[in-house]
Amino acid sequence: MATEAERPAPGRLPQGLRVYAIGDVHGCAARLAVLHVRIAEDWRAHPAERCAIIHLGDYVDRGPDSAAVIEALLGAGPVAGAERVLLRGNHEAMMLDGLAGGPGSLAEDLWLWNGGDATLASYGARDAGFAPPPAHLALLRATALRWQAGDYLFVHAGIDPRRGLEAQRSQDLLWIREPFLSWPRAFPMVVVHGHTPCRAPELRPNRIGIDTGAVGGGALTCLVLQGAALRFLSA
Repeated sequence: MATEAERPAPGRLPQGLRVYAIGDVHGCAARLAVLHVRIAEDWRAHPAERCAIIHLGDYVDRGPDSAAVIEALLGAGPVAGAERVLLRGNHEAMMLDGLAGGPGSLAEDLWLWNGGDATLASYGARDAGFAPPPAHLALLRATALRWQAGDYLFVHAGIDPRRGLEAQRSQDLLWIREPFLSWPRAFPMVVVHGHTPCRAPELRPNRIGIDTGAVGGGALTCLVLQGAALRFLSA
């Protein structure tokens, strides 16, 4: 599937704004390149007043070329002049902690056990004693935990529905699954998230999940939001 027809969305964006939100990449640089091309083609075919491109985190680990993914994110992006937001995923958090802890640390062990060995290999390194390119490290450190527009809150994993939006803990924004995924009631905002793989995008009244398991053979998904409508692109 490369694109889907427009359908009603559970929230609304400010007039004139289009958002492209991209799910978990996990080192799949070739798929990200294809998806960026499709976003560029979509924008040229259907331009809007303003554009924001949101990456929901988990750029690294498990897949074949995390280093190339980070390098791509340092580039100009698929839409000239677009606002670009890079959110932090739990894998970026583990990578930063592992690098800070160094070889033999518990933080390095946790990172490697969760796919960090593939990231190291993409840099030609063997342990957390290596130094990533300064621009790569700066990008990882600059990642944000959340971004919002209109009725939507964009985070990596989700929110703790038992806490107010301003009381959310970074641990939950990066790692949560339950009770967020099965929460039956509305959240203060519609949450757009990745983190939990699903075979197809999960569209609920209170959340939209777009980690469709690219690193496991699924698609790399982009949610396209504009006004009160949504559609999907994929690679």
